[in-house]
Amino acid sequence: MLPSTITIDGPVASGKSTIGYLLARRLGYLYLDTGAMYRAVTWAALTRGVSVEDEAAVTALAESLRIDVVPPTADDGRQYTVLADGEDVTWEIRRPEVDGTVSVVSAYAGVRRAMVAQQRRIAAAGRVVMVGRDIGSVVLPDADLKLYLDASPQERARRRWLERQARGEEVPYEEVLAMTLRRDEIDSHRAISPLRVPEGAVVIDTTGLTVEDVLAAVLRHVENADP
Repeated sequence: MLPSTITIDGPVASGKSTIGYLLARRLGYLYLDTGAMYRAVTWAALTRGVSVEDEAAVTALAESLRIDVVPPTADDGRQYTVLADGEDVTWEIRRPEVDGTVSVVSAYAGVRRAMVAQQRRIAAAGRVVMVGRDIGSVVLPDADLKLYLDASPQERARRRWLERQARGEEVPYEEVLAMTLRRDEIDSHRAISPLRVPEGAVVIDTTGLTVEDVLAAVLRHVENADP
């Protein structure tokens, strides 16, 4: 039997989203990038006139909002479908105004508690690959298989720099590296659910590895896991 609940954590640009999606496709599991749920709360706040600076109001919204992440319902390049109170917001949550404010919303303790509860509800159905920064440590500490992907800051910055170059963005590599180091510092030292290697997680260093190499390594651990 394969593990039914698989978590993948790691710092920015460690490859967890790419590998999580490919792994879920290979296994026929639901792929859930938990960041999408925080984006859904942010989108709801912006569209419903709730100030993202009002922690109490945003928390109340998060507690009342039903968020579901399900397999793709449209053939438009999406990796999953995000529903907010039944409304398909998969692409709406990727809008620039959400990009600019989701970090504020996701830092609220009440919002994180509400999202953890919803993430656990979704995971209870099993056959899920859940990706984030606190999944194996906080959301699903009893997951069947916990993975932690890492890479050197230089390697992760290089990946992000290449992504931005491919989008036509001219940005110095040194600037991307500085942003990567700053994000690591914030994620590792935040008061709520700091980034850390979950207890019992398999750590895979992806530095210098291709996507195919990492996926092969992950699949070996999946096949050898004791669900």
